[in-house]
Formats: sequence, C-alpha cells, structure tokens
Amino acid sequence: MKAVPRARNERTSGNRRTYDRVLIVSEGSKTEPAYFEEIRQEHKLSGTYVVIRSGDGTAPKSVVAYAEKLFKEGDRRNRIAPKAFDAVYAVFDRDDHESYFEALTKMEALDEKLKNDEKKLVRFHAVPSVPCFELWLLLHFESITAAFHRDEIYKKLAKHWNDYEKGARGTYANTKAQLAIATERAGALAQANSPFDGKLPYTGVSALVSELRSFGTTK
Repeated sequence: MKAVPRARNERTSGNRRTYDRVLIVSEGSKTEPAYFEEIRQEHKLSGTYVVIRSGDGTAPKSVVAYAEKLFKEGDRRNRIAPKAFDAVYAVFDRDDHESYFEALTKMEALDEKLKNDEKKLVRFHAVPSVPCFELWLLLHFESITAAFHRDEIYKKLAKHWNDYEKGARGTYANTKAQLAIATERAGALAQANSPFDGKLPYTGVSALVSELRSFGTTK
C-alpha cells in the first residue's frame, strides 16, 4: 500500500482556501474523531474543509462504504455538499475484523477513480492500524517491532500513560511533544511491514497527521 501522499495544497490569497478539502471517516466514534478534531482546532483548519466523521458501524467495510456514500451524496443536515472534497480517508483497525482486507482493497480501487465538484480526481486512502489505533499512541513512548494483540498494546500504553481512556480529550496535546519520534518509528514500520500482512505492526495515522499539520498555521 502506498503511503499517504503529501497534499497538493492550494496556497492562494483572499477568500479562497489554502489547502485541500479533506474528509476523514473513522471506525472509532470517540478516540479517533476527538484526536483528529484536536489537530484541526490547534492548527486552525476550517471545519468546512477538514470534515471528521465516525463511520456507519465499526466494521472496516462499513467505514469505507460510509466514506464513499458521504463523498458522493453529502449530508444536507450537516451542510456537507456532495463531492466537495479533494481527498477521502478511511481510518480503521485490523483488530479481528473479517472485512479488514476487503476495506483495504476497496479504498485502493476507489483511489483517483471518482471526480469531485471541480472535476478533479479524488484521492481515496485507507489509514489502517495493526492491531489498533493505540499502536500509534504507543509509538510516542516506545518502539514496537513485534506483533501484539490489541490488549497487549493497551497494557503497554498504560505503563506510560496510566490514566489513558479511549475517547478522552487531550490525546493530541498529551502526545505531541513526542510526535517526531513517533513519526520516525511509524515510518520505519511502514518501510518494513505491509498493512496487507495484517499481523505485523503498522499504522498509517502518522502520514495523515503530518498532512493535516502541513495545512495549518502553527506547527
């Protein structure tokens, strides 16, 4: 799987946006949305151009299906116009999900196959974590190279962050000081392992975080 590419930013003046319009749909209903929302707010990214939503169900294929539907149809109630994005990201875990590999393949099949409201091909990228999103958080504190069940990842994370709770606010604030080393460790895993293996540790979250931060007014 290709790494998330750096965005084709539109550095313009006046009332036009200065970065790509991004839709992020996550498996988690609390932890992941809260984390990405913190990044959006801290780096002063418009809620119109960086839209963060929870998927329709926790199965990876459901997350991907919802991301595709939301892109195509929009959501009038929440003022999301159809096809109003330049990139769509589906964030999900390997865990024990049966549809994990199906979701990876579907996102690759969608990549640059649909056009947005500006008649441009849209990037669709899976952002998987093996075994779970908490691997990304753990990499801020220690290097992980062996395969672990998600329960072991939680236990290891608790040794560094004993009051961590899924969905808690402040996750980005509490880890950003170690962001550089976490990004380095995640990059090493991406070089060594493939998300299609499904057992060895991997996370695509670091690349998405780097992209969002590159949009922002603060670093």
